[in-house]
Amino acid sequence: MTLNRIALIENVLTKRFKFSEPFFFRAHEPGDMGWIVHKHGVLYSQEYGWDERFEALVSQIAADFINNYHPQKERCWIAEMNGEVVGSVLIVQESEAVAKLRLLLVDPKARGLGLGTRLTEEAIRFAKRTGYEKIVLWTNRVLKEARHIYEKLGFKLIAEEKHNSFGHELVGETWELTL
Repeated sequence: MTLNRIALIENVLTKRFKFSEPFFFRAHEPGDMGWIVHKHGVLYSQEYGWDERFEALVSQIAADFINNYHPQKERCWIAEMNGEVVGSVLIVQESEAVAKLRLLLVDPKARGLGLGTRLTEEAIRFAKRTGYEKIVLWTNRVLKEARHIYEKLGFKLIAEEKHNSFGHELVGETWELTL
C-alpha cells in the first residue's frame, strides 16, 4: 500500500477527512425554526423537566431571528444526518462588535459524534469572518454538555445569576469568547 493510501485511510478513520462526518450543515429553510422550537420544547421537558415557558422563549428567539434577519451578520446552521435534521445553532447580532450564540441543540440520536462542537466552531468561524470582536451566550449550569463545549472552545464564564424559570430554580450563566 502506498503512503498516500495509508494517509487517506488514517484521515477517514480519525475523522479529519472532509466528508468523513456522518452529518452536514446547511442554511435554514422554511420549517426549520418550527423544528428548533419543537425539539427544544420536547427535549428540555424530557431531560430537565422544564415547562412550556421554555418553549415560548425559544419560539420568541426563533421569531426574532426570522423577523430581524440580517444575512451579512447573522446565520443559522441546520445539521442533517441520513436525511433528518439533528442539530442547530444561530449567530445573531447583539451589536456591531458583539455576536450572540443562540439555540445550540443536538438531537439525542446524534450525540457523541462531536456535532455540538462542530456547530459551535462553525458559528465562531462565521463570527470571525464577519468582523465581530466577541461572542456572548447565555446558558444554565445544568446544561453540562453545552458548557463543556463552550469551555473547550475558549469561552470564559463571566457572570452567574440565580433565577426561577421554566418551573425550576436555576443558575443562569453568561459566557464570552474574545475573537
